[in-house]
Amino acid sequence: MTSVAYIGIGSNEGNRLLHCREALSRLHVPPTVRVKMVSSLYETDPMDYLDQARFYNAVAEIETVYSPRGLLNCCQTIEADLGKRVFFPKGPRAIDLDILFYGQDVIAEPDMVIPHPSIAVRPFVLIPLAEIAPLWVHPVLCKTIQALCSELTTILRMETVQQINHGFC
Repeated sequence: MTSVAYIGIGSNEGNRLLHCREALSRLHVPPTVRVKMVSSLYETDPMDYLDQARFYNAVAEIETVYSPRGLLNCCQTIEADLGKRVFFPKGPRAIDLDILFYGQDVIAEPDMVIPHPSIAVRPFVLIPLAEIAPLWVHPVLCKTIQALCSELTTILRMETVQQINHGFC
């Protein structure tokens, strides 16, 4: 049985476009994971820790046979393979893959929280997500992504860079 999940993709070190494209390519491994849809790629100002380069961000909708834990392991393997190093929280990174949603599941474990706890306050997640799934309902907040976008109070400079979909969909 397959489940729909949404993955946040981000990079602000090295060749950001290449990192995002490579992460998508490595994520798309049928029959375990199939990328169904990908948002535009956005260049965004950093949040929280501001003294770092701008990020490239996108969101992918996938179908997967992995369990949430299996998908997390898959994402962490891709991050490690692409050189992710975290020297401090919210700091620069070559690649970041976050499970935003896994179906309507709600999971709260020490090393895995789904839905991602910061979705509602992150324009760099909500805006790309609204592009591909505006009517998706957050299982905890019981609001659509479109509604959450309209409630954003944090303003970031975000510019559409290009499409990064490489024929997955």
